Amino acid sequence: MVDEFVRLLAWSHRLSDPLAWVVVAVFLGGAVLEWRDRDGARPLTVAGWVLFAVFWFSLIHYYLVVSKSVIEGIGCIVAVPACVYTGYLLFDGRDSLFVLSRAVGAMGLIFFPFEAIPVLTTALIETVTHQTEFLMGLIGQTAPEDFRVVSGAFVDRPDRRSTFLFVDETGHQITYTIRIACTGIGSMAIFGGLIGAVRAPLTRKLRALAVSIPVIYVLNLVRNTFIGLTFGQQRLHVAPDLVLGAFSATDPYKVSYFLADRVLAQSLSVLVLVAITWLVVRELPATLVVIEDLLYLFTGTDYELQSVVAGGEPDASD
Repeated sequence: MVDEFVRLLAWSHRLSDPLAWVVVAVFLGGAVLEWRDRDGARPLTVAGWVLFAVFWFSLIHYYLVVSKSVIEGIGCIVAVPACVYTGYLLFDGRDSLFVLSRAVGAMGLIFFPFEAIPVLTTALIETVTHQTEFLMGLIGQTAPEDFRVVSGAFVDRPDRRSTFLFVDETGHQITYTIRIACTGIGSMAIFGGLIGAVRAPLTRKLRALAVSIPVIYVLNLVRNTFIGLTFGQQRLHVAPDLVLGAFSATDPYKVSYFLADRVLAQSLSVLVLVAITWLVVRELPATLVVIEDLLYLFTGTDYELQSVVAGGEPDASD
């Protein structure tokens, strides 16, 4: 029974890409319909949340088994019932969730073109690779003496210059490849979608974008530089047996990568996103309605956060 369920999880991953586009289309369709007929938009938007739950289900195997990312894997597991519950609350009349629904549609509209359209994917990845290489050079790690940035055999797209090649004193090669998940576009899409979804003055939205998108982009470059050098130069080869056992891996050279990326970088990323969220709500208090709804989803308690934001005044009524 367990094996069958694992096979179902693995099989469902092939549905993730088409499901993503369907989810975005349904949420955006619901947002357009909501402008004229909120009650008419309700069943379509509820269906979007059910489909969103199926989408997260399709990613569980990839993050837990393939990518070995515990934080992201657990996040997918939690997201499945959370999405279903959100749909139920919206169906039951919690109209503030229309804002969160619009935000999800906007996030997808920002993110998925960069994932699905090759010319955009390649341009973003190569730009981030070049800038990561520049940062490595700033701290004294300069190609080609310390590493080379290559394309071809080490990546699934031979025309994409996106892989750092490190060679140790024994001749062993270590490759660190910048992929779409390493560009920060996912986090930027979250904040861009959230800011775009609320109804507020354009000046407030621009200020909120200014304190989130550039910060995320720069910190992501720092993150790539840290992971690349730590992994490529094996700076965190600590407790290899314990780490390999925890991540069900056998390659001892991956220990530094798991600790740098899966443990340190991902944990710090959560704290950074919380801090950026605070900056955004200071500039754009209207986004608090989404945070209040998220807190209600996980605690069952309504919170009034407007009063704790200094100088916060409601931007608009949703």
